[in-house]
Amino acid sequence: MKYLIPPSEGKSKIQSNKIKFEDTDFIYSDHIKQIVTLLELIDEEDLTSIYGTSEEKSLAFHRQNQDIFNSYCAHAIERYTGIVYKNLNWESFSNTEKTFMDKHFYIFSGLFGMVTPLTLIPEYKLKMNVLSLDHHWKDVITETLKDEDLVIDLLPQVHRKAYNAGENVKKIDFFVIKKGKKSSAGHFGKAVKGQLVNYIVKNKVTSIDNFDGFEFDGFKWDGEIFIKEN
Repeated sequence: MKYLIPPSEGKSKIQSNKIKFEDTDFIYSDHIKQIVTLLELIDEEDLTSIYGTSEEKSLAFHRQNQDIFNSYCAHAIERYTGIVYKNLNWESFSNTEKTFMDKHFYIFSGLFGMVTPLTLIPEYKLKMNVLSLDHHWKDVITETLKDEDLVIDLLPQVHRKAYNAGENVKKIDFFVIKKGKKSSAGHFGKAVKGQLVNYIVKNKVTSIDNFDGFEFDGFKWDGEIFIKEN
């Protein structure tokens, strides 16, 4: 069984492991080399549209990505610093719980495709929805997930485009009902998602039948989705 979760926009600069990415045995290295080659073909005037920030910052991110194999690593769970990751609270896990999470969770990534929490990765910035990266990773990720007995998809839509969901996939969404109208929880669902991951790991949940024990900020499991009524 595998859970799929998104990366975060925020990333730490930590280099907790003095190993360069080129010296790891990352399984998708050849695919990353293809992406780096693609990056080298991009004109500087196009960088702001890819990285979504100023020219100066875009150029810095671009050079960082191009030099990714010479960069020092940290575990992916240390690299991501967004709301989901603050709320899942990796530091609170026992060694057994950390092992459980590393075994059962995949984190999607525009540059790395799919990593586990303890995969060694450098600092980078590259979204899944640029340069057709979702298409680049689709066959690779689909092939990796196809033989799992169950895949619980906790991804936002932008990352769901990076693989073809088979019959073994259960997509879980977070919604809010306000004045009778149901809408996606969006940004407000990130904290809930992180808290759900914490609950899953702490309780070693390997069946959605056990989701009904989780509640946070009014969100409850209704058998298909997590929903909050205002």
